[in-house]
Parts: sequence; structure tokens; C-alpha cells
Amino acid sequence: MLLTTLCYIEKDDSYLMLHRDKKEKDLSNDMWIGVGGKFEYGESPLECLKREVREETGLTLNTVKFRGIVTFHSIDNSEELSEYMFLYTSDSFSGELAECDEGSLKFIPKNELSKLYFWSGDEIFLKLIRDNVDFFDLKLDYRGKTLKSAVLNGRNMELFDQLGEDFEPTGIVRERSVAHELGYLHRTVHIWVVRRENGRLKVLLQKRAMNKDSYPGYYDISSAGHIMAGDDYMISALREIREEIGIAANETDIIFIGKRRTNQRTEFYGRPFINNEISNIYLFDMTGRSDTIFELQKEEVEEVCWFDYREITDEIYTGRLKNCIFLDEWELLRQFDGEEEKNV
Repeated sequence: MLLTTLCYIEKDDSYLMLHRDKKEKDLSNDMWIGVGGKFEYGESPLECLKREVREETGLTLNTVKFRGIVTFHSIDNSEELSEYMFLYTSDSFSGELAECDEGSLKFIPKNELSKLYFWSGDEIFLKLIRDNVDFFDLKLDYRGKTLKSAVLNGRNMELFDQLGEDFEPTGIVRERSVAHELGYLHRTVHIWVVRRENGRLKVLLQKRAMNKDSYPGYYDISSAGHIMAGDDYMISALREIREEIGIAANETDIIFIGKRRTNQRTEFYGRPFINNEISNIYLFDMTGRSDTIFELQKEEVEEVCWFDYREITDEIYTGRLKNCIFLDEWELLRQFDGEEEKNV
């Protein structure tokens, strides 16, 4: 097990970053990272950190804050590697910045870090530091340079494929909160659950749980969710409708009715929240299944309610019903409202 340290040194709302641009065979070649390095025999984490920082930068750390432990596990070209990294920050140092034989050193403003090329997992612990999380245990699992899983304090984090402007995966994986804070393009599914009674369309709306990171307590699409890295639209649609509201459906039950691009910027809990998404929209017809008992995922859904499409439309448009429904999607459903014999 390799033991290492890493530190983000802060000055004028910037972090000292090392551009690994001097060693072609470096696993982190051309990437930007903090400063630190490997333990020498008999060193404590703090001793290792101070020595490595002094050797790489010429700076002497006066004070440091221990932020967390990061466990790396990776397989690269059939070679399996494991590493424990002790993560620190420092805002008090002395000395003059020196040239580094590992790469180029530069203080980068925090609001420009997302423009740099670095490991996807680094984004996660940089955000935890930025959010002033006191201490954390983070495990990152890589295959080559691709992040396959991230576990924070024993809980799996959600990972998305970042898309290019052609809406295809780029090969880069982003964690959910990072994707929404920095606006990386990713995929979602929206599933509208409906039934028809006496020629009228009934629509099932979910009320979002109060602990959601966006729109807590709002009425929303019947079921919706993100597509996990490596999954596709249909797999995700079937998973979300089962997990959120307890409907066991198959591919023939769900009808594709449209696609939409969203680039919506707002703020929740004092932090930016960007919905930069491409969504497949589906319809699930429950006509004749009125006795269905919904099993709700309480962490996601507070309740579900049936609404008459015509009666509730005005309340949705005016906001009298507190909702976060995309109005153009709501309009898509209008084509399914009508006579009883109309096929959905």
C-alpha cells in the first residue's frame, strides 16, 4: 500500500497547483494536482507533507489543516495499485516559490479550477474542501483514468458520463454534485405516468422529498432520474420508475415521446445549481390498473397524487401548484387527452 500526502496551499483566493508537464511517463502527465508526495521510511504524514512541499516548491508550511483521507484503487494496463493519501490545506507559509522538477507551479484562482485538466476524483475532494466539510473518508476506484466509483464516508456517490455537444459520452465521469455545480452536460430520463378515465387524462405527479438538493417539496414529473455512468436511457427509466414509485415495468410498457435539452441555472442552499442535461421523455399508461399501490422511495419522494390534466394545467402554469415541471413537457401530454378509445 502506497502512502502519500497532498496539500492545497491557498493565497488570495487561489490554490497553488502543479502542472505535471515534465515527465511523459507520469501517470498524471499533463494534469494539474496539488503538491505533496510519497512517505519516506519513518515519517509521519505531517513530516512527509512539509518535506515534500519544501522540496517541490521551496515553501515552508507554517500551519496546516488535515482535511481527510483518500483511498485510491486503480487498475492500469493490468497493474493493480492501491494508495492512502493524507489530504491537507494550508493558508500560512513562508519562503519564495522555486522551480519544480516535477512540473510547473502556478497559483490558480479557485473559480478557474474547473478549466484545468485533472483527475475526476480530485474534483470531488476539492468540492468537499470548498464546502468546508470538516473531515471525510473518500474512496476512489479507477480503471485507467476513468473513475468507476466514489464512496464518501461509506456511501456510494452518483457518477455521470459527461457528454460532448453531440450528446455522446466523452469518456469523462463526473460526480453528481460537481456536475450540477459546474454545469457539466449529462443525461436524464423523465417518465410520465398517466391513466385515462371517461375520456379524461389523469397524470401522476410526485412531490419531491424535503431533503432533495434541488426543488425540495415541489411537485414534479411522475418519476425522473439521472443516467449513471455506463448505463443507457431505457435501463435508467425502468430503474427509476421501480425505485422511486415501485412500478415494475418492462421496455414494452414505456413509450418514448420526446427529447429535450435543458440548461437551467438557479441556486439552492446558497450554492449554484445548474441543470445542463439532455433528457429522454417517456410515457407509461396505467389505464385499467387503478388498484396499483405505489411504494415510494422516501429519500426521494414524499407523496404521489393523481391530477386531472385539464383541471390542473392552469395551476401548473401560474405556479399556484408549487412545481418544477417543464411546461413544454406538460404540453407534450396534451396529445394524449381526449376520447376514451384513443390509444396512448
